[in-house]
Amino acid sequence: MPLQIIGLNHNTAPVEIREQVVFTGEEISRALSCLNDLRGVEEVLLLSTCNRTEIFTYSSKDIGTSARDWLINNLGLDSSVNEFFFQVEDDESIRHAFRVACGLDSMVLGEPQILGQLKDAFRAAQEAGTIGSHLSRLLQHTFSVAKKVRTDTDIGSSPVSVAYAAVSLAQQFFSGFEKHTAVLVGAGVTIELVARHLHGKNIGRLFIANRDVQRAQNLASQFGGYALPLSELEGTLPEADILISSTAATQPIITFAQMSKAIKARKRKPIFAVDIAVPRDMEPSIAKMDDVYLYSIDDLDKVIVEGQQNRESAAIEANRILEDEIHRYLNMERSKEVAPIIAALREQSDIIRQQVLDQAKRRLNGGSNNEEVLEYLSASLMKKLLHQPSVRLRQAGEKADQEMIRSAVELFGLNDQDS
Repeated sequence: MPLQIIGLNHNTAPVEIREQVVFTGEEISRALSCLNDLRGVEEVLLLSTCNRTEIFTYSSKDIGTSARDWLINNLGLDSSVNEFFFQVEDDESIRHAFRVACGLDSMVLGEPQILGQLKDAFRAAQEAGTIGSHLSRLLQHTFSVAKKVRTDTDIGSSPVSVAYAAVSLAQQFFSGFEKHTAVLVGAGVTIELVARHLHGKNIGRLFIANRDVQRAQNLASQFGGYALPLSELEGTLPEADILISSTAATQPIITFAQMSKAIKARKRKPIFAVDIAVPRDMEPSIAKMDDVYLYSIDDLDKVIVEGQQNRESAAIEANRILEDEIHRYLNMERSKEVAPIIAALREQSDIIRQQVLDQAKRRLNGGSNNEEVLEYLSASLMKKLLHQPSVRLRQAGEKADQEMIRSAVELFGLNDQDS
C-alpha cells in the first residue's frame, strides 16, 4: 500500500470537528516536516481547506494510525475524533485524488477553488522538500485530468458556489437588497464572489472589513463599497442587515458580546449572518440569540443541493472520464515497474547479438562461405537467446511449476501459433 490518503472532510466530519484540524501558513511546512519524519513515509503532501484536511503519502508501510495519532497529539484533540477520519489506499487513493481535483468530492459539486488549493498544497510540499517522483507524477496527472473534465463537461457551469448559496439564502430573508446593508469580513476569493453576487443584486450599501485594509479597499472599490480595518468592525456591526464572514483567523473575530451590542443598537432589528470560515469567525453561541439568524458552512448544504442539479448529468460524464484516466494512469505506473527489466533484457540481448556478430565476421574474414556464416549466425543467436529461458522451463517442468510454464507460454505468445 505505497499510496495512502488519510484525513477528514465535509463528508466524514461536521464543521465543529473540521475547524480543529486546519493548517495555514507556516503551520503547513512544519506539519509536512513532522509527517515526513513518521516511520515509513517517503513522500507527503498536506491539503488543508475549510472542507478538508487530507494527508497524501507514499509510504513503505501503513501509516494511517501514526498519522492520525500525530494529528491528535499535535493539535491536542480528543481521541474520539478518530471516528471522523477516513483512509484510502492504492487505486482508491488515485480515484479520490482525481475526484477532489475535479470538484466531484466537494460540498459544491464541480467548484473550481479546490483545484487551486491542491496546486498550492503541491507547491508547499515542493518547497518543504517532502514530495518526490511518485506523488509528483500523481499530482501532475491529477491536474491534467481536472483540466480535461472541465474542458469536456459542463461540471463547472451554473453558479452554485458557497458564496452563491449564502447570497441565495439571504434572498429568502429579504424581498430585495436595495435598501439593505451588507458587511463582509475578509478579502479572499470567497468574499470577492459574495461581493460580486450582492452587487449584481443591487445591494444598498456594502462594507468590507479585513486585517489588511488595502486589500479590503482594492476589493470594495470594484463594487462601489467601503473598506475598513478589523479594528473598526465592532462599530460597524449595527449597520449590518447581512453579515458574511470568511477569513483565515484561528480564533473567532466576532464575539457574542459584540453581537449583543449590535442587536441592542439596532433596536432588535434582525441580522442575517453566514459564517463560511473554518475555523469559524463567529462564536457559535451567537446562534442562540433571538434576533440573529446564523448559518455555518454546513448549513448551506440544502441550498447547494438545490442549485447544483444542472451539474448532475455533467458529473456522470465526468466520472466516466475519471474511470478512463484512472485506468490509463495505473497502466502507466505499472509499465514503469517493468521498464528497468525491459531495459536490462534489451541490453543483455544486445551483448549476445554483438558477440555472435563478431564471431560471424571472423568466419567471413577467415574465408567461410557467406551462406554458411549466415546459417551459423542465425542458429547461434537463437541458441544463445533461448538458453536461459530453456533452462528455466526445464527446471519448471521438473518441479511441476505450472504457473511458470503458463507464464512462459503467455510471454512468448505460444498460444497464438495455431492462429
